[in-house]
Amino acid sequence: MSLRKVPKGPLRNGFTTGTCATAAAKSGLMAIIHQKQHAKVKVHLPIDEILEIPIHHCEFTESTANSSVIKDAGDDPDVTNGAEIGCILKLTQEKEIQFIAGEGVGTVTLKGLELAIGEPAINPVPRKMITSAIQKLLHDYDLECGVSVTVYVTNGRKIAKRTLNERVGIMNGLSILGTTGIVKPYSSSSYIASIEQGIDVAVFNNVTELVINSGGRSEKFLSEKFNHLPEYAFIHYGNWIGETLYKINISPIKKVSIGIMLGKAVKLAGGVTDTHSCVSSWNKDFVVDLAEQVGYEEADKIKALNMAGRLIELFDFEQNSPFFQLLLEHCYKHTHTKIKQVALDIYLIHKNGTLIKYNKK
Repeated sequence: MSLRKVPKGPLRNGFTTGTCATAAAKSGLMAIIHQKQHAKVKVHLPIDEILEIPIHHCEFTESTANSSVIKDAGDDPDVTNGAEIGCILKLTQEKEIQFIAGEGVGTVTLKGLELAIGEPAINPVPRKMITSAIQKLLHDYDLECGVSVTVYVTNGRKIAKRTLNERVGIMNGLSILGTTGIVKPYSSSSYIASIEQGIDVAVFNNVTELVINSGGRSEKFLSEKFNHLPEYAFIHYGNWIGETLYKINISPIKKVSIGIMLGKAVKLAGGVTDTHSCVSSWNKDFVVDLAEQVGYEEADKIKALNMAGRLIELFDFEQNSPFFQLLLEHCYKHTHTKIKQVALDIYLIHKNGTLIKYNKK
């Protein structure tokens, strides 16, 4: 996900990379059959709706086609918004549909995903969408042949660097995704799916201990302490701590260490597990109450702060700090109740990399 300002007014839905690839495949096969280009094609979505998708580019011969679509994520801040997603189709003698990873589409290299190692990272629902669209055309026009489908994403390798694909073993490109066919703005479904995939990969590769953290900066500070763990044991929860803990709770993971920066820790301590700034803000009255419990009486100084991260200006960031230990106690309470069967440690992370570990009572 990338950061974009939230638009005002009603938010516009978009469509998934899976829908793009399906439209491109259908357009290409229709071009072969009719020997002409089509400006738009209709795609039957898994939610039993029909979406008309504009075609960006199409060239064809009597047995091949190259067709593409420009991804429109609507008002969702999706890294693939505006990307060109296409399919190169070839009619074959074998009566089957074969999927190939073209340029910019990743390949699976680790166990734990829904696809086998070596397979193109075209997820099951998009595969089914593409297969259904092609099979219907083959049937309708009495074509006794198969089709090879090479899915590509222009600049996909570069775009993939802004995702967590490599962390879950999807190398050299993007995944072709989507379970409903549409993208709902700010639903964050793709990020949450990557969290779930990451935990699945860790479990399938015999990892029983995870380090969950908000992102690359916090992981950098934690990686030295947990250097006995492979890279895929580190899970980025972003702003979705609750969803991450839920997935862990239904997995065989035995130990979890949470790394958390101060701004998110203040929200978590107050019981908030969706820490995105668009959804939640820090509760200054709650923080004042914590401070008073450890003998700090200058509430006005706390209320004058414009962000929770500046609490380090008022309280010494050290291992046995009464204030930060009390803050972590509340973080522990709200997380441990969601994963009671898991051994849990929590580390508060200073922006300079210093860690405070919660001293469990």
